[in-house]
Amino acid sequence: MERSKQIIRTSIIGIITNLFLSGFKAVIGFLSGSIAIVLDAVNNLSDALSSTITIIGTKLAKKKPDKKHPLGHGRIEYVSALSISIIILYAGIAALEKSVGKIIHPTTPDYKPVGMIIIAVAVVTKIILGLYVKKVGENVNSDALVASGKDALMDSVISASTLVAAIIFTIWKISIEAWLGAVISVIIIKAGVDMIRETLSQIIGERVDCEISQKVRKTIADFEDVNGAYDLILHNYGPDKLIGSVHIEVPDTYTISQLDRLERAIAKKVYAEHGVMLEGIGIYSINTVDKEVQKIKKSIDDMIFSYEHVLQMHGFHIDNVSMEMRFDVVISFEAEDRHEIYEKILKRVREMYPEYDVQITLDTDISDF
Repeated sequence: MERSKQIIRTSIIGIITNLFLSGFKAVIGFLSGSIAIVLDAVNNLSDALSSTITIIGTKLAKKKPDKKHPLGHGRIEYVSALSISIIILYAGIAALEKSVGKIIHPTTPDYKPVGMIIIAVAVVTKIILGLYVKKVGENVNSDALVASGKDALMDSVISASTLVAAIIFTIWKISIEAWLGAVISVIIIKAGVDMIRETLSQIIGERVDCEISQKVRKTIADFEDVNGAYDLILHNYGPDKLIGSVHIEVPDTYTISQLDRLERAIAKKVYAEHGVMLEGIGIYSINTVDKEVQKIKKSIDDMIFSYEHVLQMHGFHIDNVSMEMRFDVVISFEAEDRHEIYEKILKRVREMYPEYDVQITLDTDISDF
């Protein structure tokens, strides 16, 4: 089934389920005077609204590219996820306000056996719904669905807590309703804040998933004469749309015609196997004729990797006509001062091979190796 259809179908199931649960809990909460159950009902209602926003966001994200948005509207899904997060946060704040009011002006709840049974059924229903929605979200790479699934599982814990409070009151006549409502509110607020933080991080731009970057690199490196794939940069234009560029190492004997055929073949295969659009493929020329160059590279390799936090060296090439030595070095973000390490490496190489014009590029650890 198409990704968007799966998201919409799953969201509709969530809406229907949450509306039924919200209605049942609201009636029980008002009849028994239980603020915790009423707040739980409100939380279910906000879940239904979240699913509605997920549907709207998914439909808008599927709009065709236009002149103003030539790469499509996929990022709208992140906006919808942010909207859901804000709704959850608001619901938590409003619930906390009501709970504090109940703590200041307490009332005695009146639980009915049928109400407690319905709450128990709601707990089981929420667990099943949460696991289902979360699994579908992971399968179709939908952050909004995954968040909804986690929220549903959290709701099952909240509903279970409400049931425990009802049992405690029924047996020992001790009411912890208002305090439980306050705890539930704090949990909802925390969930909203966490979701906002995660969504904003995605909008700002996160590191590409390690599994995707490694698979793309392997596909490229499997081509004959490709010595390695480096500097892979992938831009996210929605959960299912990645566009980027990469550098490849090829023999210095390759002709322009050969490079053209190779680049086209790589771009075609990467898109077919991983859905990633490579709009730019840069070239690193590696020395294949001069064996002395390989000895020089080996000595520089040994020296460079003696420094902590150096992750990789690539694109090594020596031009004995212009007497230039060129390569890139990748230094981890964990290094206290990446530029200081870079300067030390540059100085050492120039001391080792003063006859060459040494050009070293400090590369960024953008995607996992």
